[in-house]
Amino acid sequence: MNKRKICLVSATRAEWYLLSHLCKEIKKDKDLILQILVTGTHLSQEFGLTYKEIEKEFKIDEKIPILLSNDDNLSLCKSMALVFEGFSKAFKSLKPDIVVILGDRYEMLAVASVCLLMQIPIAHLCGGELTLGAIDDSIRHSITKMAHLHFVSTKEYQNRVLQLGENKNSVFNIGSLGGFIVKNMDFLSKEELEKELDFKFDENIYLITYHPETLNLKQTKNNIQTLLCNLTKLKKASLIFTKANADENGLLINNFLADFCKKYPQKAKLFDNLGSKRYLSLMKISKAVIGNSSSGIIESPFLRVACINIGDRQKGRIRSENIIDTSIKDLQQAFQKLEDKKFQDNLKNFKNPFESRIKNPNKFIKTKLKNVKLDTILNKKFTDLLWISKN
Repeated sequence: MNKRKICLVSATRAEWYLLSHLCKEIKKDKDLILQILVTGTHLSQEFGLTYKEIEKEFKIDEKIPILLSNDDNLSLCKSMALVFEGFSKAFKSLKPDIVVILGDRYEMLAVASVCLLMQIPIAHLCGGELTLGAIDDSIRHSITKMAHLHFVSTKEYQNRVLQLGENKNSVFNIGSLGGFIVKNMDFLSKEELEKELDFKFDENIYLITYHPETLNLKQTKNNIQTLLCNLTKLKKASLIFTKANADENGLLINNFLADFCKKYPQKAKLFDNLGSKRYLSLMKISKAVIGNSSSGIIESPFLRVACINIGDRQKGRIRSENIIDTSIKDLQQAFQKLEDKKFQDNLKNFKNPFESRIKNPNKFIKTKLKNVKLDTILNKKFTDLLWISKN
C-alpha cells in the first residue's frame, strides 16, 4: 500500500514553532511520508534565515521565495502571486495527499487557494479565532471554508467553525498547541540565557513583540514611537525584542527597534528569531510580555506570566486574567496595574481557558491525518444551523 504523504507549509517562525512537534509525530510514523515546504520569512536574511533551524531536524522538500524588498500592500499582492506560481509547481511535483496549514497569514490564503484549485485536501490548524484589528481575521475564516479538517484550540472556536457551516465530524477541539510545547519544555536558566544571548539581565525582564495593526496602518509610526518612549521609563529593566513579522509596515517597526537597541545597548537587544526554547525560557522569567503577539495571549497563561496587550490586533481572542489590555496612549496605566498586588496575587490562581483534556494534540492530529478517508473528503457540504425563534 502506498504511504500517505502529509505536506506541512510554514512561512514564519511563529508557525514553525507550533508545527515542529506535529512534524516529529508524522516523521516517526512508518506509514506516512512527511513533506515540508518553507517560504516567506524563513528564507529572508532580514528575519534570520530561519529555514536553517528547520534543517537541523528535518529535510525541507522545497524552498519557495516570495518576499519582495518592500512590504507595502502592492508588494504583498505580488508575493501572493509568487505563492500561486511556486506552490502549484511544488504540489504538482510532490503530489501530497493532504496539506497542513496553520493560522491566518496572507501567504496561507494563497496556499489554500492553490490547494482548492488543485483539489488537494486541507487540514487547517487554529481556525475559529478572532483578531479584529488585523486583516488576518478575514483570511482565517476564508481558509476555514476551503479546508476539510479543522483543529481548533477551544470549544468557543470550535463552535465558530461550525457556525461557518463546517461538518461537526471534521472539527476537533485539541486545545493549545503552544500550551503543549510549554508543558513539555526543558527550560533554560537565567544564567544560560544570558550566555546564549550575550546579554546581562537587569532585575526586571520584559519580552516584547509588536506587529503592525493592519487595519490601522496610519498609526504605526506613532504607536511604535510611543511604545519605545514608555519603555525607556521602566526602572531596572532589560528589554528583549523580537522583530515584527512580514506584514505591511513590519520593516518600519523593525527599523525603529534596531535604532532603539543601538541607542540603549545595555538596556535593550533585538533578535531576528529566538527559537521556541529561548523564547519560552525568556517568557518564563519575564516580569511581563509586552506587545500584540498571539503568543502573549495564548502561551503566557501556561507560565502564569503577565501580558500587556496593546491595541486591537488581538481583539476578539479569548482572554485569561493575566492579560492587561490597553491602548497605546494608556500604557502608563497598564504598567501601574502590572505592579498592583491584587493583580500579581491573581497570577497564581486564574483559570487558563486554553487547557485541554487531550494529552498530546500533535499525536491526535497525526492520527486523524493518517486515517481520514481521502476518496470522499473533497465532497464538502454546507451544514446549516437552524435558528428557532421563540417569537
